[in-house]
Amino acid sequence: MNTGNITDMTTGSPAKHILKFAVPLLIGNIFQQLYNMVDSIVVGNFVGKNALAAVGTCGSVNFLFFSLSSGLAIGIGIIVAQYFGAKDEKNVRSTIANSFYVLVTAALSVSVLGILFAPGLLRLLMTPDNIIGDSIIYMRTTCAGIIGIALYNGIAAILRALGDSRTPLYFLILSSIVNVILDLTFVLALGMGVLGVALATIIAQAISAVTCLFYAYHKVPYFRLSREELKPHKAIIVKSFRLGLPVALQNSMIAISCMVLQGAVNSFGDTVMAAFTITSRIEQIVQQPYTSLGAALTTYSGQNIGANKVDRVKQGFRQATLMVLVFSILLIPIVYLFGHQIVGVFVKEQDVINIGYRALRITGLCYFGLGMIYVPRALLNGCADTGFAMINGITEVICRIFYSQLFTGIPALGYWAVWITTAATWVTTAVICVARYFQGKWKEKSIIAREQV
Repeated sequence: MNTGNITDMTTGSPAKHILKFAVPLLIGNIFQQLYNMVDSIVVGNFVGKNALAAVGTCGSVNFLFFSLSSGLAIGIGIIVAQYFGAKDEKNVRSTIANSFYVLVTAALSVSVLGILFAPGLLRLLMTPDNIIGDSIIYMRTTCAGIIGIALYNGIAAILRALGDSRTPLYFLILSSIVNVILDLTFVLALGMGVLGVALATIIAQAISAVTCLFYAYHKVPYFRLSREELKPHKAIIVKSFRLGLPVALQNSMIAISCMVLQGAVNSFGDTVMAAFTITSRIEQIVQQPYTSLGAALTTYSGQNIGANKVDRVKQGFRQATLMVLVFSILLIPIVYLFGHQIVGVFVKEQDVINIGYRALRITGLCYFGLGMIYVPRALLNGCADTGFAMINGITEVICRIFYSQLFTGIPALGYWAVWITTAATWVTTAVICVARYFQGKWKEKSIIAREQV
């Protein structure tokens, strides 16, 4: 069935559906990475290094807050995908209606908490006195606009659950362009500093949410809801929180584990810190195909498990694994042959380039392990086995803490222990994710199957 960009993934070639869905996501993810770089350049060059530090200090805290709305959006998307796969239009519409109650309630709650506790949280992070004022302004302003971020994430998740990954891309590009324009206007023309940067972010997100909703209402029949359908449905609301909260907690725990590893990095001095920052940026780009493929597999598996087509879910897993394997193998010669040049784009100091290049040779051999975290985890999420997401998050926390302590305690490894920790964490987490898939418990987690029982 096709209605506009809506796609039924329960028939046809799994590989074709997954790739067709993943490519717009990949473009959007790369575009967002580039936009983030431009945003940092504007702040750093036209406001100052203290302003850039103030914005950066809020990054980890804001990620913890934003992860709640993104986690709930994923939970809502899973429910919509399964009902859509089961051809249950009534519950698709009911889920869309109730998603607004879930997202608005969560966003307002987090906004209030963020605004109230911003000073305390930033002091807990040992924010320097010379930037804490700007940090509080930035954090409170962005927290006030979480509702726009939550609504965009929710609408985009629903559209993706219906097989449409292109439309969210268009509105992501719109949001990014508006954000850059407002950054330049507020910062250069009006001299609003950090407040201007924060306002640009939340206004752009609000515009994105409103225009995306406008499109969905006029182009997607499921969004045209009657007064009866808009009534709160307790079971749907409970499902949204039950499926979304574990994903949100997983993201939060991963962020915390990365902060723990950063502490180990800092102990080796500024040269290693610079090299680690560069390799982390490169890994963020490398992860984008895996992230996009995972998001495609979540929708694909959700629709097919909803349609009770378990064999198609397995087929999708095999083909996605093959894609990850091919991509990971292709990356190895690129890292080994051009690693020096890639690291050199970020910095000119030769000692940093040498460390960064050798570090990439360590982690590059384990990119397949990184990819195989995303594939089974995405499939399990789509099948409503989101409880494993929290286990997965705990696994990464334990691995990063355990391996960092283990390897940094071996003098012969020196600072290479940092990147060995990263590689070992990927491989261990991937093994656990794949083991969970082969356990087969995901077959029993389907919302549709549970309701029939």
